[in-house]
Amino acid sequence: MDNNTLLEKLNSLSIEEKIGQLIQLTGDFFEGDMDTVVTGPLKKLGLNIDYNVYNTGSILNITNPEKIIRLQTDYLEKSIHKIPLLFMADIIYGYRTIFPIPIAQACSWNYDDIEHAASIAAQECYDEGIHVTFSPMVDIVRDPRWGRVMESPGEDTLLARKYAQSVVLGIQGSNLDSTVPANKIAACVKHFAAYGAPVAGREYNAVDMSEHTLREYYLPGYQAAIEAGVKLVMTAFNTLNGIPATGNEWLNRDVLRQEMNFDGVLISDYAAIEELIMHGYAEDEASAARLALLASVDVDMKTAVYANQLKNVISGNDHMLELLNEAVYRVLKLKNDLGLFEDPFRGLQETVQLPTSSVLSDEHKKAALSLAEESVVLLKNEHELLPLSKHTKVALIGPYAEENSTLGMWAIKGEEADTVNLKTGLLKLVDPDNLSVCRGAHLLPLDAREAFDKYADKLAVETSAEEVLLHEAIRNANEAEVIVLALGESIYQSGEGGSRTNPTLPEPQLKLLYELSLLDKKIILIVYSGRPLILTEVVGKADAIIQAWYPGTMGGEALANILYGEVNPSGKLAMTFPRSVGQIPVYYNELNTGRPNLKENGFYRFASRYIDEVNEPLYPFGYGKSYTSYEYSLLSISQKEMKKNELVDIHISVSNTGIYDGKETIQLYIRDKFASVARPVKVLKDFKKVFLQSGQTKIVEFSIHEEMLKFYGREMKYKSEPGEFDVYIGSSSQEILLSFSFILLPEDNHE
Repeated sequence: MDNNTLLEKLNSLSIEEKIGQLIQLTGDFFEGDMDTVVTGPLKKLGLNIDYNVYNTGSILNITNPEKIIRLQTDYLEKSIHKIPLLFMADIIYGYRTIFPIPIAQACSWNYDDIEHAASIAAQECYDEGIHVTFSPMVDIVRDPRWGRVMESPGEDTLLARKYAQSVVLGIQGSNLDSTVPANKIAACVKHFAAYGAPVAGREYNAVDMSEHTLREYYLPGYQAAIEAGVKLVMTAFNTLNGIPATGNEWLNRDVLRQEMNFDGVLISDYAAIEELIMHGYAEDEASAARLALLASVDVDMKTAVYANQLKNVISGNDHMLELLNEAVYRVLKLKNDLGLFEDPFRGLQETVQLPTSSVLSDEHKKAALSLAEESVVLLKNEHELLPLSKHTKVALIGPYAEENSTLGMWAIKGEEADTVNLKTGLLKLVDPDNLSVCRGAHLLPLDAREAFDKYADKLAVETSAEEVLLHEAIRNANEAEVIVLALGESIYQSGEGGSRTNPTLPEPQLKLLYELSLLDKKIILIVYSGRPLILTEVVGKADAIIQAWYPGTMGGEALANILYGEVNPSGKLAMTFPRSVGQIPVYYNELNTGRPNLKENGFYRFASRYIDEVNEPLYPFGYGKSYTSYEYSLLSISQKEMKKNELVDIHISVSNTGIYDGKETIQLYIRDKFASVARPVKVLKDFKKVFLQSGQTKIVEFSIHEEMLKFYGREMKYKSEPGEFDVYIGSSSQEILLSFSFILLPEDNHE
């Protein structure tokens, strides 16, 4: 449908029909006869009794293809203008083939694989009839107390930008024109903006930050998604400097639409328009509707505000009517870009058997396995305990030894029955005679279930006494050579609404670790979590530590391959691991302060430091060990002075000096030594992940260009400034192995 035809379609709609296109409901509004709907979902949501559900524009979280076909067919039969429904769903990191959670994916530093994973999720969604997914989430996170760390790409702006671009391209395709290709769906970047920085790490809490910090660190991830062609943006729940994001006209209309050039659909998060009232920003529903429309919000997710109030809000107001028309046009254009006017059943075959569905195919599971292997981070490997010999007698102990619930909270279509748990993964490689398995401890304290509200019934019912579990664990451990201890937080301790004041391993598991550490056995600790946990008290009790995150459908097999050396771990942390809660927020690209804590000053009181803890984290951003060793040498640079239109070319030699093949991620950081605003001690500007066989050497090349030197200065202009820059190259943000300085010349020297 061309633009003129689309405008004709828009102009043919009544006000009620236009408003309906901006409403998102769930499928139960279309079930049964109208009397049932009126007394059920319509009444529960507070929709006016005269609201026609067959004007509705989109449906939330219906993922059953048979139901999608039935709803779309029924809707089109009863709809006057035959505008198809949009079906949207929270498919964050996999439909049925579940990949590692996003924070884990970011630890792979492999954005080709991340894009491939997103394309597989899109393919499975397409095959099942879903049109839009609410991914990627690109909120920068510096506070592991926040539960939604699991959905984020971590603390770094460069990684967030690359993650945003990769996921959008994977879900939507290259977007060479406005049409979403077959086998692709529409992506929605979220949450706009700065949702990942709530005060005290508490879910839905206020965000208070300078405009400089917002622009320098938090907005670039969303911008990268927009530049990749993302079709939708979702507003955030939080206030930003006192104004709720969903009703923030400056943020959404001035910044997002005008500055960032986004012309797609802006959708509220769940009930966020109605929540403008609870924020104390809107007096009533009519005010909330007016503020959201002024802020350019196109779709009201799961409230009655737009449906009940927009007609009155626009009555006699030409400007508000114009805004309504703009919003409806954007929704119609999205449907057109998806090809729904030509094929309302996009992605679904006429038969509901779906014989050619790609869901959970062997090819997809292979991709999930590969990304899981690259996402795992080896944090410790004392005396090269790992990899294990397949002849070693192992005691696999812990609540995650046989646990299939390792998909994370947002795998809404993931099935535990499809998941390869750790025990199953190990048994693919080792003889059962060399493996004993027991639980050892409860996942959570028995009195903790009530804290999980509606998720409590999904937690495993713990029936065995703690003493019985511990006794069995000690017996198994004594009969083994090595203990593999599979511990972690519950998937319901992270994710939305999963903020924690003390993100550590649960108490029963800490007790198990302590008791086993007294046995004088080698312990390999595997940590499952949706966030960096505080492991300071744990590190000394384990000989090796593997950060597994929630590794997805193929997680158990991936971990087994790493434990036994089938795969050499190559993950690098995308987020800092703090030593204590008191350090939070802690991140690598901090400012230097006027009184930095210099090592040469010792324990000087009047410096930026703690008196009861070191400043350094337990594990820094970019950190991750390998079974092999790498050597960086032979640094060469093309010039030590550059003009704005020139490059500084860098060559370094990287050698695998160990006995295992492996992948190393070489990281390049830059520090601007003097500028119009204080600049961080270092900022990641580039990286290369290279495969090296044992004994192999490769020349790795980087180029520094002016764009890498730009920042938001005193007047909030994004530009570079002449001066001296330090360059650091290393294997993490703290392990700097090579360095040099260069000068960006002022404009006057460009003659």
